[in-house]
Amino acid sequence: MAQEKKQVEVRLFPDGNMRVETHNIKGKQCLKYIELFESLLQAQVIDSAFTDDYYQSETVLQTSEETEVLV
Repeated sequence: MAQEKKQVEVRLFPDGNMRVETHNIKGKQCLKYIELFESLLQAQVIDSAFTDDYYQSETVLQTSEETEVLV
């Protein structure tokens, strides 16, 4: 199953305000992207709302490797 690309959409308005939306970023991971934009742009969130993606579980893939040692 192919996973959709994570996206951050930034809209800048003539009055200097901006709107940042994350897409295909599940769970609380989206908040890290918003914090990054706040830091990079020296901006502050004044209003926020969560999308359906926020309430979905993140997919975490774990792999392990086993090695057999013969003595």
